Amino acid sequence: MESVPPPSTDDPPAARARLDDEPPWPAWTAPAAVAAGFVLGFVGAVCVALFGAVGGASLNHPTPAVSLISDLVFDLAFVAAALYFSRLRSRPRPADFGFRPVRPLVAVGWVLLAGIGYYVVTAIYASVVRLHGQDRLPSELGVSKSTVALVGATIFVCVIAPIAEEFFFRGFIFGALRRLRIVIAGRYLGPWVAAVLTGILFGLAHTGSANPQFLIPLGLLGFTLCLLRWRTRSLYPCMALHSVNNSLALGVNQLNWNAGEILALMAGSVLVITALTGRLSSARALAD
Repeated sequence: MESVPPPSTDDPPAARARLDDEPPWPAWTAPAAVAAGFVLGFVGAVCVALFGAVGGASLNHPTPAVSLISDLVFDLAFVAAALYFSRLRSRPRPADFGFRPVRPLVAVGWVLLAGIGYYVVTAIYASVVRLHGQDRLPSELGVSKSTVALVGATIFVCVIAPIAEEFFFRGFIFGALRRLRIVIAGRYLGPWVAAVLTGILFGLAHTGSANPQFLIPLGLLGFTLCLLRWRTRSLYPCMALHSVNNSLALGVNQLNWNAGEILALMAGSVLVITALTGRLSSARALAD
């Protein structure tokens, strides 16, 4: 393994094409943002828990509202860390994070291919290790306790989390790690190594909300989403697949909804994400 400089303008177009959507921030900002986001998120979550305790909530068994706000603060902390480190050298553009327009048919095709591949491999893994159980997060958010908690948890799991996590992991971390010029046996493997590292980080980030046996499938999902981001050059297909996956898991494992209800949740979540982030693809730079 060796480090090499970026391909020059004399390199073949294919070599330049895989690099021209890389962000301007250096590779070292990836671990720095992970550390800063974790510390900031932990401090924020502790503050939320303490405020909840003042209001009568238990520190050991927080209410769904406290859990939801804590998780939201934690995700936003990583978004803030990414924004901070991306601005150290220059003012970032939304396109640097992957907010790029993509043709609908291209996006749908790659999402289907990535999704089918992920679920086939996950099904094989589940049969080999006899995977059972479910994600703890929805139950902690009280999806079965009240309609308000269900709505809040659904919005967080199917809309907010896909936006925030894709922005941080595929938009910032994967972009930064792609700056590593890694060549093995004469082949440039930077995006593949970046996808593996980002997938591992993505899986580990869910340690607190998922059972240990689910961390490998989550890491695989993170890896798959990186390849989707790389091949489409856009973050929108990643957010869509992430939202669809969360909607499916929530609808099947937690809510026991029928196919029509789950499809409606998927479509509604993707439409909301598009409405919230779609205009970023035409923005020139992030606001000061």
